[in-house]
Amino acid sequence: MSYAVKEMFLTLQGEGVHCGRRAVFLRFSGCNLWTGLEKDRSSAVCQFCDTDFVGMDGDGGGRFVDANAIAESVTAIWGRSETRRFIVITGGEPMLQVDDELIDALHDHGFEIAIESNGTLAVPRSIDWICISPKAGSETVQKSGDELKLVWPQSNSAWKEMQEWDFAHHLIQPMDARDDEKANIANLQSAIEFVQTNPKWRLSLQTHKILGLA
Repeated sequence: MSYAVKEMFLTLQGEGVHCGRRAVFLRFSGCNLWTGLEKDRSSAVCQFCDTDFVGMDGDGGGRFVDANAIAESVTAIWGRSETRRFIVITGGEPMLQVDDELIDALHDHGFEIAIESNGTLAVPRSIDWICISPKAGSETVQKSGDELKLVWPQSNSAWKEMQEWDFAHHLIQPMDARDDEKANIANLQSAIEFVQTNPKWRLSLQTHKILGLA
C-alpha cells in the first residue's frame, strides 16, 4: 500500500518518558476523531487537537509508494549515525496507516519504533514503545502499552478506569489552549493539582514548545 505522510523531521521528543531524546518524527495525514478542518472542530470527538495533520505538504511529507520508501527517507533524515536510531510515529491517528510492512521496514533499518495513538484502533506489540492518549467520548480499544498520556482537563474522562489499564507509566499533560494564555495557566494548575492528589500519575509537559522545537 502507499502512505500519506504530512511531514517527517529530526527533532527531540518533547513529551512523555522519552522526553529529550533525539528522534525522527513521522506524522501521518488523517485522523478518525477530527477532520483537521476548523469548520468541523466544534462537532468533532476530539476538539482540542493542536496539530496540523491535513494533507501532505509539510517538510518531508508526500505520498510514499511503499514501506521501504518511508524507511529510506527516515534513515536519510536521521543521518550517518547508526547508534540508537529512534522514530516517533504520530498523526493525526497513525494506526489508520501503520501496518506490518512499515514496522518491519523500520526495524530492518535499525530503528526503535515509538507510536503515539488515540487508542481507538489496536496497536501491534511489535512496535517497541506504545503511547496511548485517550480522548473522552471515544472508545479506547488499546488498553495496554508502555505509556498512557492523558491530556487534562477533559470532562467525562474515565481516568479512574484508566488507572487499571496495563501501562507502565501514567502521565497527565496540560491541555494546550493555543492562544488563550489564561486557559493554559489554568490547565497547568489543574494538571499539577491532579498529580498531587493522584500519585499514580506524573506530570508531562510539552517541552518542545517551551524550547521552540517542531
